[in-house]
Amino acid sequence: MFSIIGIVVVFGCILAGYLMEHGNVKVLMQPAELIIIAGAALGTVLISNPVHTLKQMISGVIGVFGSSKYSMARYVDSLKMMYELLQKARKEGLVALESDIEEPEKSPLFSKYKDFAKNHHAVAFVCDTMRMAVSGGVEVFDLDQMLEADMEVHHQEASESVSGLSTMADALPGLGIVAAVLGVVITMGALGGPPEEIGKKVAAALVGTFLGILLCYGLVGPLAARMGKIAEEEHAFLMVLRVTMIAFLKGVAPIMAVEIGRRTVPGHVRPSFKAVEEACRGAKEAPAAAAAAAG
Repeated sequence: MFSIIGIVVVFGCILAGYLMEHGNVKVLMQPAELIIIAGAALGTVLISNPVHTLKQMISGVIGVFGSSKYSMARYVDSLKMMYELLQKARKEGLVALESDIEEPEKSPLFSKYKDFAKNHHAVAFVCDTMRMAVSGGVEVFDLDQMLEADMEVHHQEASESVSGLSTMADALPGLGIVAAVLGVVITMGALGGPPEEIGKKVAAALVGTFLGILLCYGLVGPLAARMGKIAEEEHAFLMVLRVTMIAFLKGVAPIMAVEIGRRTVPGHVRPSFKAVEEACRGAKEAPAAAAAAAG
């Protein structure tokens, strides 16, 4: 939402200032210049990026216009889910988790947390880790190193789309100059004609430079920066899951493992100790209440 507001502010203020100086909006309408710049920029992206990066770039740009997936409520919900999972492992043994981690889409536990279940990478991250723990034979330290490598690979993949969009942004001012040079070439061919006609062609050439710089610093560059922050948010979320699981596998009680995970949540969305404790207490009391009702 704020991304949309920001784009409106950028273009709105530029247009408002232009109109305050009695500029003619029609002069800025240069479809040919826009086709040259946008088309060439798109071409550079296609040249420099493989198909999977292009797909990530498209989904990343779309994600920029939505709200953050990692709110305080999302962290409370995820920590509550981790508490239930770890509490089940503590009471019934790690083997009891096999039905949940082998087919998470059919797991009653994961199905209660729909937002988490939609994040397929996070689900795989948790299930694959607990599967290794159930199988045994891997030291906790080695498992932690494996999780670090997994997170690094995922973060690198997310950074590729950000880098691709940043490269496109860096190319836009130069492509604007290309469009301007072509406009100058056309203007040179019109010398000797009516002065007003030459003036229009010079204005069109300058609009090319204007569009290249504006799209770079006012649109594409900020979009790439926002995509980078989204990637950092996902990395931080996976870190919370990693720390929580490793703490439990080292022998820490589920509630304390969740608290250790809570401490690694970014400060601006970190829930309070009380909020997480109440959520976990609710998760603990729900099965008891259901059993009492059944009895």
